[in-house]
Amino acid sequence: MANTRTGGQILVDQLRLHGVELCFGVPGESYLAVLDAFYDQEDLRYVICRQEGGVAMAAEAYGKLTGRPGIAFVTRGPGATNAASGVHVAQQDSTPLILFVGQIASATRERDAFQEVDYRQMFGGMAKWVAEIEEAARIPEFVHRAFMTATSGRPGPVVLALPEDMLLRRSEVVDARPWRRVESHPDPADLARLEAYLSRARRPFVILGGGGWTPEAVQAIRHFVEANDLPVACGFRRQDLLDNEHPLYMGDIAIGPNPDLVRRIKEADLVVAIGTRLSEMTTQGYALFDIPRPAQHFVHIHNDVAELGRVYEADLPIHATMPAIAAGLARLTVANRPWASLNAAQRASYLAWRDPRPGPGHVQMAEIVRYLRTTLPADAIVTNGAGNYCVWVNRGYSYRQFRSQLAPTSGSMGYGLPAALAAKLVHPDRAVVCFAGDGCFMMTGQELATAVQHEVALIVIVVNNGMYGTIRMHQEREFPTRVSGTDLCNPDFAALARAYGANGWTVTQTDDFAPAFEAALASGQPCLIELKLDPDALTPRASLSEIRAEALKAGR
Repeated sequence: MANTRTGGQILVDQLRLHGVELCFGVPGESYLAVLDAFYDQEDLRYVICRQEGGVAMAAEAYGKLTGRPGIAFVTRGPGATNAASGVHVAQQDSTPLILFVGQIASATRERDAFQEVDYRQMFGGMAKWVAEIEEAARIPEFVHRAFMTATSGRPGPVVLALPEDMLLRRSEVVDARPWRRVESHPDPADLARLEAYLSRARRPFVILGGGGWTPEAVQAIRHFVEANDLPVACGFRRQDLLDNEHPLYMGDIAIGPNPDLVRRIKEADLVVAIGTRLSEMTTQGYALFDIPRPAQHFVHIHNDVAELGRVYEADLPIHATMPAIAAGLARLTVANRPWASLNAAQRASYLAWRDPRPGPGHVQMAEIVRYLRTTLPADAIVTNGAGNYCVWVNRGYSYRQFRSQLAPTSGSMGYGLPAALAAKLVHPDRAVVCFAGDGCFMMTGQELATAVQHEVALIVIVVNNGMYGTIRMHQEREFPTRVSGTDLCNPDFAALARAYGANGWTVTQTDDFAPAFEAALASGQPCLIELKLDPDALTPRASLSEIRAEALKAGR
């Protein structure tokens, strides 16, 4: 039934109708009418954050965690430009996200008015759809389309601009229907061809990745690989698509992978890539497979038809959403499986590789990650941003449950803390641990104040080595001993946490970590543990001094 409301009220009513319970934002005068409409809502929580990059990353993590669009509200101009970092994460990570941007008044357009930006141009190459709602009566139409677009095919971000005068205008309009997920099903003939390929294979390999997965789809894929004894690798930061303790999990094919895993994939006679778009990181700089035609028999399954054939010419491309293809594959079983005898040795190689040798210094990252692997419950959520510290985490931790890993395939710094904030709000009963480098933490560290304000009991582990470690690694490889622009002068992170109102500890010895972590876990409050890492402990594979010596030996 139609009723007269302001644009702000209509918008918030649409969010409730589409099942939104939580959204993130930094307030702005450009969408005061929306903030006013939130005032009357008891079942829709608006989480006030401290910077729009954190807003968009938290919303992206919500979308990644739930499969429903994360909702972010930011103001015009600088608010939107700050939020662009999170929109880019959603685009590269295939995550449903809707960013609402307060916009200048309609009458002031095209004058370079205060904080004026053309959002269609700004986000046009980054979002799946960018639009501006000019009439309050069309809000239900636009918002419904935003939900459908963000979740259909390859999920991704949508940006809607909201002129402030439009939000104040009253309109009589009928609400939209709730959004619904649309599935693309595989052709039965394609499934029969895949079964024929598998029946003839001697050394097949499955690679899982991408977005659009559901718990049911993950369970169905597990049934498929178990029924056929298929070895599995997960793509870059998609390790939670198969329990890492499963005997068929052979590791992640990402930054610094197990060389034995790379070798086995290259030697495979059949590769079945499910969900992954086979990005630069997963394909080792596009060197894992021949371009355009891989040497292996190649099956590529993706939820976006535009990704099929974009880089690789598959012998069998299949366009299907993950729930649909997983249900189809769960019914597929072959009798002859000569590859099964190879799996135990490959699994043993992975188990030996995931715990690297000791590194320089008194704080051993490998031991700390091993402690967390054996201590945290299976449903714990571990988040991280970008930096060399992530290699220890992604290599040594065991992700045992779907959506226990929140990490940006886009490689964006600053992601870990906002993601942990969202995760703990969605699952307050689960342990949530964020890893952040010293440089990474400082990108969005102010969101620790958000955690304190909203009483979000997350745990942040700051790995402090006094530098932008990844850039220093590349610098030493290319220009050894010529250090420029990568040293950091950091605050006392534990004291900073206490200043925010959180608990803080500093760890300078590996043995001091467990007591600090146990105290943090028991506190029920936001906590930060700073690890003082030796700057020479740059990667699990090689120290900074070893990288430098190798570069000098090569004559660089």
